[in-house]
Amino acid sequence: MNLNFEATAEFALKNDKNDPLQHFRERFFIPDNTIYLDGNSLGMLPLKTKEFIADITEKQWGTDLIESWNKHWYEMPVRLGDKIAQIIGAKPGEVIVSDSTSVNLYKLVHAALKLQKGKTTIVSDVFNFPTDLYILQGILKEKGPEYKIVLAESADGVSIDLQDLKEKITNDTALVVLSLVAFKSSFLYDSEKMTEWAHEKGALMLWDLSHAAGAVPVDLEKSGADLAVGCTYKFLNGGPGAPAFLYVGKKLQDKLFSPIQGWFGDNRPFQFKLKYEPALDIRKFLAGTPPVISLMAAEPGIDLIIEAGINNLRSKSIKLSGYLLFLADKFLSSFGFSSGSPAGWNSRGSHVSLKHPEGYRICQALINPKNQKPKIIPDFREPDNIRFGITPLYSSFTEIWQTVNRLKEIMELKEYQSFTKTRNSVT
Repeated sequence: MNLNFEATAEFALKNDKNDPLQHFRERFFIPDNTIYLDGNSLGMLPLKTKEFIADITEKQWGTDLIESWNKHWYEMPVRLGDKIAQIIGAKPGEVIVSDSTSVNLYKLVHAALKLQKGKTTIVSDVFNFPTDLYILQGILKEKGPEYKIVLAESADGVSIDLQDLKEKITNDTALVVLSLVAFKSSFLYDSEKMTEWAHEKGALMLWDLSHAAGAVPVDLEKSGADLAVGCTYKFLNGGPGAPAFLYVGKKLQDKLFSPIQGWFGDNRPFQFKLKYEPALDIRKFLAGTPPVISLMAAEPGIDLIIEAGINNLRSKSIKLSGYLLFLADKFLSSFGFSSGSPAGWNSRGSHVSLKHPEGYRICQALINPKNQKPKIIPDFREPDNIRFGITPLYSSFTEIWQTVNRLKEIMELKEYQSFTKTRNSVT
């Protein structure tokens, strides 16, 4: 891939003009004078979603009322799951949309440990999203003191020590649980290699795809992955708190059972039997009544990813993130910035972390400009990471150029010093 960059505004404009995905930007609601680089945390609002929500509320809920269950709503968890399956390399009937990522992780880990009876270790890493580790810790409290979690380490704070990870996977490992793309550094695993290592020791492989789905190519079938979870509100642009998804390969669906036996996971929920009988397919991992409006509102964003094509999105993402790192090295290293993400594009997801001791206040200066400067929205992750989310559907080369130049200006004028070090509740 040609990654020859130039540190000029003309270079950025030329690449935007030649961008085959440029027209997708027009299909999002973008506030005036705003550069949004936080799509790895919350995707922007697709314009179609605004219209869709109006139809859901006014016509489906308002006019059709309860008849909408049969007309529109009941099949949505499976139908939407089949669409996500196209993005993550799964087959129809292997993905379902329900609950939150945390709840789905609980279901799958609990089911996997029951299947792997006699194996008492879960392997993860120090980069995994904290809620994943919290869920694992809570489950092991239920299972008993013989169960434990071991975490692979990082020598540089950017990538995981793969040899350390491999050595931690033993014959006692029941399950390996990793985020395909690390939430802080954007470190990207080789999913085939990791899954192979897990299977060599008889462990199951579970991926958290929250920072990967819609951003990097994922092929769960090719990699041999057993299980996966992920959210729809980041790169899939499903909206705040949009329902998550889970994946169970067909080969395991008759062997695993959800610990949350809700009525939507029953084989015939509207017979209202007194004894639970799990559904015979992926539906067994549903629980209670789905949040219909949030569920359906996620569809337009997913459709945009499918239309654009994940390989096209990845190609643009690699160029944009590489351009950001190139400009940061040229213009920001003298101000104490360093990269918190892998240098190689094949080891990096679709966001970039820049590290600086004053990262939080610099982030606030970007978000709260003066004198009609553009509002630039990244986010901050402790202790010193400013994360810049690259969302190829609407991010541009010119925005990357403007962002790095604005950072340079903030440092030259020491604008960040006017902001408090006290953290907001959400950073």
